[in-house]
Amino acid sequence: MVKKSAAEKKKTAQILSSEMIYQGPVFGLRRDEVIEPTGLRTRREVITHPGSVVVLPVLPDGRIVMIEQYRHATKQYLWELVAGRMEPGETPEQGAARELAEETGYRAKKIKVFLDVFPTPGFLEEKMFLLLATGCVPGPATPEDDENIVSAIYTPAKLEQMIHSQKIHDAKSIAGLLYYFRYLAPKQGKRKKR
Repeated sequence: MVKKSAAEKKKTAQILSSEMIYQGPVFGLRRDEVIEPTGLRTRREVITHPGSVVVLPVLPDGRIVMIEQYRHATKQYLWELVAGRMEPGETPEQGAARELAEETGYRAKKIKVFLDVFPTPGFLEEKMFLLLATGCVPGPATPEDDENIVSAIYTPAKLEQMIHSQKIHDAKSIAGLLYYFRYLAPKQGKRKKR
């Protein structure tokens, strides 16, 4: 394996031309003619996306709010963390608060980014922000017209079991939950009773 210098890692592709092939309400498709940092001249198709938020809502007793909804692309109902697209001009914290209230009715006392990731960097420019929402209190949900969402509350132990037994298939939710359990949740001896 060849190690790259810091200067080499900062190089980006030279874009020779860029054409928007499709722009829909959720995403777009762009075709770029580029010279990559290695010198390779090629064509890349990129799905454009405004970015998204994934919210891990923790109740005062340590339990976590999850949602279940139908996902047409998978043709099944999936258990997930609250998530959605960011609106223009919205910060990740604002988007997370909006999505949490819309999908579950919960409002959080504190919302903070704990991780940001590129879910599919080979062809998708979406940046996904994972946020921890703490001190969550219930309120009325206001889902969008096309959202049929059921929410449920689980202990961390039950969610770990659901991940292990493959009852949760959503990658962003698995990543967020496992990161939370490993690095952010109160440690085993200090955890509140589940």
